[in-house]
Amino acid sequence: MDDWDTVTKIGSKVTGGASQKETVVRGKSALNAAQRSGAIVGTEKKFSAGNPSSKPGVEGQRLTKVDRSDDIVPVQKVSADIGAAIRTRRGQDGYKMTQADLAKKVNVPANDIKTLESGQAVKNQQLLNKVARVLKISPKTGKPLDEEPAKGSSSKK
Repeated sequence: MDDWDTVTKIGSKVTGGASQKETVVRGKSALNAAQRSGAIVGTEKKFSAGNPSSKPGVEGQRLTKVDRSDDIVPVQKVSADIGAAIRTRRGQDGYKMTQADLAKKVNVPANDIKTLESGQAVKNQQLLNKVARVLKISPKTGKPLDEEPAKGSSSKK
């Protein structure tokens, strides 16, 4: 048993005039002195004390569901449709720019735009939202937002 997991108390739990007050011992020398003097010494196990992340079995409890499944969950990638939509939108008038220009506008490395357009990028919704805002496209479908009719407007002639 580890010293960090136990509490040693000296004295009794009975409150009265002549009995000693219960104290917590922090070192071996105080424990030995208490045992030599004939005091009542009790050792108790600590429960839920300290940082739970430092205990070895706690993280495994959180990951039980993952451990029980043998399936390897693939990482979500950006769909090729969105990559193609970004590529075509960059080529349209009013939005003509290189991958480096787009990367500079959204403040990311140019390689991130390259992998995003190729469909090899791991899905990063924050990056998709930034690119969609600059190019005025939907981050979910890749369709242009400025060519859609305004909501509530009628097209009667």
